[in-house]
Amino acid sequence: MAALRISISRDDEDGPYGPVGGLPSLVRIDRGADFLSHTVSAALGAFAVPVQDLPAHRPDLKGTVENLNLCAEKMFFAGLPRYTHAPGAELCPGARSDLIGQAEPLEFTVFVRLLLEWIEWWNAKHTSQALEGQTPLEAWRADPTPIEDADPGLLWAFTLEDDGRLRTLTASGVRWRNRYYVGAWMNGGADAGTKVRIRYIPHHDHEIEVFDAVSGKHLGAAYLADEASPEQRRALRRTREAQKRLLVRALAAASRHTRTRFAAVTDAERPQQLGAVSAVEAEAELAQARQANLAARALPDLVPPREPPASWARPVRLSAGSHEPGTRKELTNDHEPASGPPAP
Repeated sequence: MAALRISISRDDEDGPYGPVGGLPSLVRIDRGADFLSHTVSAALGAFAVPVQDLPAHRPDLKGTVENLNLCAEKMFFAGLPRYTHAPGAELCPGARSDLIGQAEPLEFTVFVRLLLEWIEWWNAKHTSQALEGQTPLEAWRADPTPIEDADPGLLWAFTLEDDGRLRTLTASGVRWRNRYYVGAWMNGGADAGTKVRIRYIPHHDHEIEVFDAVSGKHLGAAYLADEASPEQRRALRRTREAQKRLLVRALAAASRHTRTRFAAVTDAERPQQLGAVSAVEAEAELAQARQANLAARALPDLVPPREPPASWARPVRLSAGSHEPGTRKELTNDHEPASGPPAP
């Protein structure tokens, strides 16, 4: 969604987006699950931009993008340290590629800086025969096709996922996914009671954007209140990974134990199941399963109810075969008629 917003946005030469952009007349998608999502279709549909789902295994229908990806791989990524497809020493002994494979990996900030420099070179300095010796930026400026710009505010809003529900702003903030989000613009609870809607970037649940439900005005960003510290998040991730390993091992063991094999036969007879289990093994596994069941473990410790006091009224019902009103018999706890005269 951020890439879609950036590709459509445009401004001055020195701005963050540059002069290239505008609403497209058509968007082709190569069946990627992320791009075929409801979020992308809704964002483009808000600006009446049709989305075309390309058939599988047809890269020629988006040749410009495929060529750009190939050029980026061969002209930029191939020269970086730890390039995946670089030839090894057994193919090119003594070649520079062997040294590249042994180099230290780049830091993320260094990689991003180098990538942005290559993008600037590709757009503004490198020329192509397909563009008659022009750079991509020069070809864009020379194209007479009119450009339709989108309202930056609407573009920013519609490229966020809509929660689809009305929420109430409280003194604790706005509640979403059982968590509270707060922002400095909330004025310490002065706006409490306002009906709002929220929008967010998928998978980026650390912040949301809040809009007035009536006017649609953007009120501001809200951030997760009481967010866990980096140390807590690392400890939680380690705990989840350990639980995942335990579950994987348990699932593999269960798959082995539940596999059923039968003996081969040469006559029309009932199949004979293989894999003998002793009574002790069966009882031990059943006992272990009962120990894992919390309800089963709680039942032995359950305190049975005491006998009710004599002053309490006991449940009664009509006696069998009697249809006269007022003819009832007292019942005991085990639903058997008690001895003695009928109760009035």
